[in-house]
Amino acid sequence: MHRILTKKRALEIIDNFSRVGVLVVGDVMVDHFIWGNVSRISPEAPVPVVDVQKDSILLGGCANVLNNIYAMGGKVYVAGVIGTDNIGKKLLAELRDRKIETNGMVVDKHRPTTLKTRIVAHGQQMVRFDKENRKPISSSSINKILEYVKSLRKKIGAIVISDYNKGVVSKELIQGIKKIAEGSGIFICLDPKQNDFSMYKGVHVITPNHYEVQRAAGMEISSANDIQRLSESLLKKFSFPAILVTRGEEGMSLFENGKKIVHTYFSSQAKEVYDVTGAGDTVIGILALGLAAQANMKEATCLANLAAGLVVEKIGTATVSRKELTEVL
Repeated sequence: MHRILTKKRALEIIDNFSRVGVLVVGDVMVDHFIWGNVSRISPEAPVPVVDVQKDSILLGGCANVLNNIYAMGGKVYVAGVIGTDNIGKKLLAELRDRKIETNGMVVDKHRPTTLKTRIVAHGQQMVRFDKENRKPISSSSINKILEYVKSLRKKIGAIVISDYNKGVVSKELIQGIKKIAEGSGIFICLDPKQNDFSMYKGVHVITPNHYEVQRAAGMEISSANDIQRLSESLLKKFSFPAILVTRGEEGMSLFENGKKIVHTYFSSQAKEVYDVTGAGDTVIGILALGLAAQANMKEATCLANLAAGLVVEKIGTATVSRKELTEVL
């Protein structure tokens, strides 16, 4: 890794973070955690009774990608769809608290704001219930998002398309974004959820996890050689300049057309992998920020890997600060 990225060069790139802009487009969600204790079973049904101690509202989905870029001191913009409900209003308030503009947030009265509520007792998730509409968003909503993307063309160096398969990301939206970004030098980074990668064709880098590579290729992965073979076939088939495969506790592998493969592992500082939840959001957020800050693909991958190595030590959807990333160098 040090051959790819020296400490001096890493600090140069990190220093550029505050001077560049990144737009995050995709499925905006709210993660609602209800924390409590269990000491008895309900007399009404054989279920535990949770004595609620506290609850917390966190930015989720593509808003968690945004949170990671924000924590690094990058100038971040967001575009997505929310409902007219109270959760949507809370989400907007969270963004405004961070001084993130909300002009790209389309309000659709026919859809709820995607909400995932988890009940956690004694550190153990007991149940999760989701409030969402996974149907594709309307053409009118797509056009509003594209108008917003157009307005940012001169302010951003990268766009993250974060697909959680909740209806926002479609072929029409991706084609529109590609057209706007054409000839501008803006990198398009995409985190996929669909099994058919053909709709993502032509983006600069795609960041599937190894399960998503397996599903897209229609073949099972049983070794690192399989990951390489399948990733290289996807590169060729869909004309991606690069694929960055996240591999859970194993780190990440970067495949670029005609270039040497880079495998990155979590550094020795990442003493224990506690939780890979949200690590993919950290990876694509820092990767896009690095590319916008003039890093090449390998350098941006190394920084994203360092950040992911820190985030997996934390429980739940977490972020890494610029100070933490600088210290781990």
